[in-house]
Amino acid sequence: MAKRVEMRTLDAKTRINSFDEVALGYNKAEALDEAKRCLNCKNPKCVEGCPVNIDIPKFISLIKEDKLDDAYLEITQANSFPGICGRVCPQEKQCEGKCIRGIKEEPIAIGRLERFVSENHKDLDNIVIKENGMSVGVVGSGPAGLSLASGARNKGYDVTIYEALHLAGGVLRYGIPEFRLPKKIVDEEINSLLKKGVKIELNTVIGKTLTLDELLEKHDYVFIGVGAGLPRFMNIPGENLSGVMSANEFLTRVNLMKGYMDYDTPLKKAKEVVVVGGGNVAMDAARCAKRLGSNVTLVYRRDVKSMPARLEEIHHAMEEEIIFKDLTNPNEIIGDENGFVKAIKCSKMKLGDLDESGRPSFIKLDEEVVLPADLVVMAIGNYPNPILNDSTDLITFNNKGLIVVNSDNFTTNPKVLAGGDIVTGAATVILAMGAGKLASSKLK
Repeated sequence: MAKRVEMRTLDAKTRINSFDEVALGYNKAEALDEAKRCLNCKNPKCVEGCPVNIDIPKFISLIKEDKLDDAYLEITQANSFPGICGRVCPQEKQCEGKCIRGIKEEPIAIGRLERFVSENHKDLDNIVIKENGMSVGVVGSGPAGLSLASGARNKGYDVTIYEALHLAGGVLRYGIPEFRLPKKIVDEEINSLLKKGVKIELNTVIGKTLTLDELLEKHDYVFIGVGAGLPRFMNIPGENLSGVMSANEFLTRVNLMKGYMDYDTPLKKAKEVVVVGGGNVAMDAARCAKRLGSNVTLVYRRDVKSMPARLEEIHHAMEEEIIFKDLTNPNEIIGDENGFVKAIKCSKMKLGDLDESGRPSFIKLDEEVVLPADLVVMAIGNYPNPILNDSTDLITFNNKGLIVVNSDNFTTNPKVLAGGDIVTGAATVILAMGAGKLASSKLK
């Protein structure tokens, strides 16, 4: 059987000078060759690995038959946003991780085929929705909110999304860089909802400009999908220096720039950037900083093999000459006489026994290293924003500030559902979409 068809990418030296998309997608011949590798298993484990349960063998079979419109319809029965998921889902840990062919060979490139279908189908404008006379208010226009809105609208609900920022998309717009997820793709997916009659109200902060009580007066149901957007810091000396920022702020500024290299949301022009973390957000921040002309070092307390980031993103970062300092953990940020960052002091680490996450624990050594830095970006996770929690007693939060839901994603209030990172803590785009899909299926 032929080897997995690799996806073409922009040359590393070319791409670090722009925010153009790195992965170029399959052409028709490449997609057909890859689709032919699928075994069409009678008991497809790949479907079990998909958080939204796409019938993967079926849509791949339709690619083989050159029925791309039918393949798109098959995918969108389960996932309304294949253009997004085909790019940013961690397929290697989900559908592709369960692929039978992957036991002895490379798994089928399911995500790449999903992306191919999303880019090669005809627009379907004959949308017929039977109104049911009820309405849903959706708090947050990220992946959970968009998924819920799509499912609820298909069932005939009048749907209004309330977004805190001035553009819709949530983390899809301001958290994932253009070179991984072009904003035109996000716009296309949002426009597909608008065509179906979904409404979006921007610059609306639930808990500030509008309360949950007021939403419940306006709608039969409310879905909360606000994510977990409060950045986490290390609480080490020097974190209050000028030149230290969260990855949330850094990526938001980068993503909301106008023209990227000629922009109205200025970032400090940094020669030496240190990014702390080992997840996808850390890779995104490091690769953005590289494109802004900085020398970039990524610091992580475990080894590279233990990084939670996608292997593809780690590989791309290494190609782009990001310096990896693994087994290294910051313990102090050093400033100059004017209060600006000039260096970061780190302890060297070694690996210990496996911890509850299944990864090796880390042990601090006596050895230290000082790295030059005039910008430090913390990419070590997020907490839920307390604005909503502080503004209502209509729903229940746990001791981590996450919303408590049952197996159907209903909160302790029978008119309020929730899903995504505000329920699970920081997770993936597709898991948030799966939560929105589940919640929409439980609406009456």
